[in-house]
Amino acid sequence: MLSTRNQGYLFVTITMLIWGGFTITSRLNAMWHISAWDITALRFGLAFCILLPILCIKKDIAFLWQNKQPFVLAMVGGVAYCLTCYSAFQYVPAAHAAIFLNGCVPLCTAVAGYVLFKYPFGRDTWLSLLIMLSAIAVMSYLMYQMTGVAFSLGDGLFFISAILWGIFTVLLRQWQITAWHAMTGVAIWSAIIYIPLYLLFIPKHLSDAESIHLVVQTLFHGIMVVMIATLSYVEAIKRLGAFKAGSIVTLAPFIAALVAVPLLNEPLNMAIVSGLIGMAIGALQPWRWIGRQDSLSRSLAKQRQREQHQHQPQQSAKQQEKPQEHQE
Repeated sequence: MLSTRNQGYLFVTITMLIWGGFTITSRLNAMWHISAWDITALRFGLAFCILLPILCIKKDIAFLWQNKQPFVLAMVGGVAYCLTCYSAFQYVPAAHAAIFLNGCVPLCTAVAGYVLFKYPFGRDTWLSLLIMLSAIAVMSYLMYQMTGVAFSLGDGLFFISAILWGIFTVLLRQWQITAWHAMTGVAIWSAIIYIPLYLLFIPKHLSDAESIHLVVQTLFHGIMVVMIATLSYVEAIKRLGAFKAGSIVTLAPFIAALVAVPLLNEPLNMAIVSGLIGMAIGALQPWRWIGRQDSLSRSLAKQRQREQHQHQPQQSAKQQEKPQEHQE
């Protein structure tokens, strides 16, 4: 039987594998000729077919209609996020996703929290902002020197995706919706709104891709990403805490960007490396780990002092008994 801590690391590992796989497989969509419109429909269509019967069996479907919150979350973090994110992978390598999407998510979340609900900016947020802006400036300068273009359409779409996910995260935190209701609400409402529009108005390119590729992508994005990764991330937070779990999981897209270099034969140059390093530091905030280690050391020192104080009265009492025994 695993301890609570080891269970947390197991759930973190599962989440990292899926989130890293999301970066790789989303880039594969472009190579396998699967459009963003198609994979979005396949993703939410499969999730809808699995989750709706479960909600009906559990008699837990009323929350979908009781208020607008699940619908809003689905439009922001479901349909809009998926379309912009999947579209971006059609234009730029996986490393750009780590920089302009995953690296910018903490920053966009902080800004969205301030704009929507006046959440204050902390010192760590300002420091991360400075590091990230510096990294993007250096990367843009180097990219312009090498290619004559500082930013591409894919980079812009990734940044829009980061804004959408930041808004989604803040709304989810503010509204206090459970992970299960958030996951099912986003999947079902996204399918209800998007799939009819897809079937009626959006051009389809399913015939351009091989059947096995469509099956693999549908299963991975519809089950692993939508369902398992969400639940495993929540379970990891319960056991390790939000900061520790979130910091570890954030590494996944950056690792995937490096894996994509030999696996997908993607380019890696000084501009991308500088962006990856800077955005990783800004997103992970390693100085907070140092502060937490110092705090942990102080707590352990105080605990040892309390234990010593508890033992001292017992020792002094024994010392007083010894002279009395000698006198007798």
